[in-house]
Amino acid sequence: MFPIRDHNPSSKTPYVTWAIIALNVVIFALTLPLAGDMQALWINGALYPAEVTQGRALQGLVTHMFLHAGMMHLAGNMLFLWIFGDNLEEQLGHVGFLLFYLAGGLAAAFAQILAEPYTTIPMVGASGAIAGVMGGYLLLFPRARVDVLFIFIIFFRIFAIPAWVVLGVWFGMQLFNGTASGLTDGIAYWAHAGGFAAGLLLMVPHWLRLGGAIFWGQNHGRPPHPEAEYHRTTIPAVRRRH
Repeated sequence: MFPIRDHNPSSKTPYVTWAIIALNVVIFALTLPLAGDMQALWINGALYPAEVTQGRALQGLVTHMFLHAGMMHLAGNMLFLWIFGDNLEEQLGHVGFLLFYLAGGLAAAFAQILAEPYTTIPMVGASGAIAGVMGGYLLLFPRARVDVLFIFIIFFRIFAIPAWVVLGVWFGMQLFNGTASGLTDGIAYWAHAGGFAAGLLLMVPHWLRLGGAIFWGQNHGRPPHPEAEYHRTTIPAVRRRH
């Protein structure tokens, strides 16, 4: 079960969101064997908690946000950024959104370092920064409708679910997985949780400037412009031959 789109695309062009997506794709392509095999980008740009705690390799605090360990890792992160980033960029402005994004990524990095300060396992990915975007989105637009694709074996269906449910469940999963005993699947759950919490907190001043709960009431907890309506596809019925 994962989100595929929201019903409130931005009314303005999200140049920074698109630029971040493009930059991540280009850097990932440069690390592929057929497009340059620049593995030094990955090695030197990853975040190594044990190094950072010793005051070394500090560039990884920022550069790790633009590196990915595989195609699905990249695709999943960019999908989430595409869904949730445009509305926040519209609210914060291009420069404000970029600073917000980077701040969420830094908070995520420090959260993971606090959880595992002596690990030498490198951390890469935009997940922490995007989690910050999701936290900010949750505060501003808790009732925005998000289409979620549910897949169970061969059955699949799209449901429109309020953002507070989708993002709340996601955040709860990060906390649960981060605290699960013996979990060794290589995912930086504490970075996700830390980025999400930081994004929510960092958005509080902007939310208050908009009026706080009054802003929710004015727009019913959704972005302040008309919702997009998507036509659902149907599978035609086929008569059984006798």
